[in-house]
Amino acid sequence: MAALPDLITVEQFRQMPDDGRAYELHHGEVVEVTRPKAKHYHLQRRLVRLLEHRLAAFGEVGMEFPYRPVPEFDFRVADVAVVAQARYGQIDPEDNLRGAPELVIEVKSPSNTNRKLRELASLSLANGGWEFWIVDIVATSVTVVHRDGSSSHFHAPQTLSLAAFGGEELPVAEIFG
Repeated sequence: MAALPDLITVEQFRQMPDDGRAYELHHGEVVEVTRPKAKHYHLQRRLVRLLEHRLAAFGEVGMEFPYRPVPEFDFRVADVAVVAQARYGQIDPEDNLRGAPELVIEVKSPSNTNRKLRELASLSLANGGWEFWIVDIVATSVTVVHRDGSSSHFHAPQTLSLAAFGGEELPVAEIFG
């Protein structure tokens, strides 16, 4: 029988020495993650700007947003996240959001394979998320994964509904504009 890996908790993860690299905690295992390149970063900033005014009444929009989908063994960072105002106001200043943001947006990159993104969508949606968006710079498209596991695919000139978050619509063309 193979030995089980030693799982570490979020608290143990936070005590690790800083070696200058970026890490997340995935199911109790430390995983090195890449930092975004300029085009990825600019798209994240654009999404934040586009969503902030459309969803101001709903809650907070953040970039590189840390959260704990499974509080004991997971620590992730969303490219962009939307969190309901009531939940955002309850975040312990010495901790991070417990559970997933209502909306998690990930920009597809070479380090984010389709399989990894689908797994993250499932994890987020099973732990408080309402929607999970996969933004593909190359295809200039957005895939919206819903809580029931279904997904919808959007290109310009289509629009994304923000009704679940109290907003109206977001034209796909504006994301990549």
